[in-house]
Amino acid sequence: MKVLVTGIGLVSALGGTLEDSWKNLIAGKSGIRLHQPFPEIKSLPLGLIAQQPSELAMLTQMVVTSALRDAGLVPPLADCAVVIGSSRSYQASWERLARQMYKDAENLPVSDFGNWLDILPHINAIAAARQIGATGMVLAPMAACATGIWSIAQAALLIQTGQCQQAIAGAVEAPITPLTLAGFQQMGALAKTGAYPFDLQREGLVLGEGAAVFVLESAELAKQRQAKVYGEILGFGLTNDAYHSNSPEPEGKSAIAAIKQCLERSCLSPGDIDYIHAHGTATQLNDQMESMVIQRLFPQGVAVSSTKGSTGHTLGASGALGVAFSLMALKHQILPPCVGLQQPEFDLEIVTAARLSKKIRQVLCLSFGFGGQNVAIALSKSP
Repeated sequence: MKVLVTGIGLVSALGGTLEDSWKNLIAGKSGIRLHQPFPEIKSLPLGLIAQQPSELAMLTQMVVTSALRDAGLVPPLADCAVVIGSSRSYQASWERLARQMYKDAENLPVSDFGNWLDILPHINAIAAARQIGATGMVLAPMAACATGIWSIAQAALLIQTGQCQQAIAGAVEAPITPLTLAGFQQMGALAKTGAYPFDLQREGLVLGEGAAVFVLESAELAKQRQAKVYGEILGFGLTNDAYHSNSPEPEGKSAIAAIKQCLERSCLSPGDIDYIHAHGTATQLNDQMESMVIQRLFPQGVAVSSTKGSTGHTLGASGALGVAFSLMALKHQILPPCVGLQQPEFDLEIVTAARLSKKIRQVLCLSFGFGGQNVAIALSKSP
């Protein structure tokens, strides 16, 4: 059963809407700026949507509303499945609660904790279901930086197997918290000046906020509704390295397996792919492994770019943002640039400035998460 994308909601450091983010992306702009949101942590380049860190619930409500409006749908949508994931979920709320507890450990009554059940990791997906009046299945995937594509794949599978005809799927991330920043600093993974994917002088990742959700529908329902269509989800691949908590498997064996699985399920060969939206975190290990995998599997000359130099690394939401930008590339036949790249280290056909191409038919989006979680999803131009 064909699965089509009929609506997109997106917010990022590049803009408050899909259109604004896309416009700024193809103009080669970046939403990354120096910020110091917490006095105990020095200024860092961050992809903030506003001047201060955003709230997860607000971002979710915003993109869900935008996606439904874009698809021409009006709640309640009782039969719509909800698959919305997050890597950090309500971590910011838990950190505030922990600080409050330690500050007033002897005097704080339990009643002052508020309803802590409302900030359990899966509640964000439940809140989205309440927002749209969905009374069917709700899933809340959590697969580190692979979460976004993982969520879209799970929703597509629900439709392909006839469990539902319509789903809203994607990921939301508000990861700018003291613990997250301190943790990545301790790992030596944070950049000092900016994000430069695949660059010889790359420094590391830049954390960013963002969210992207999609309305997915069976081809039959989309046709019945006469819905506009961004593109089709052809297939996906999901694997795990079973190797290390934060380092990719050096030879990329499971990443290669995920891509091969995706291509086989999509009835595509490597030569059929016209553009690859890479994970491209600008860290030493990821970019090296990912470049090796692309070179090993795909013919020389396939266009490649990462959009994290513009949005920052939105962790669990990054793959969802990548899918949105890839669908816009299919719609407008424009290859988005790898902003921040000055001196490529790898022998890839990296897009350094947006360029018009009338031959974008099939695209591939990649994400590789901590814990060795690998995902690939293939998309095609709207039928």
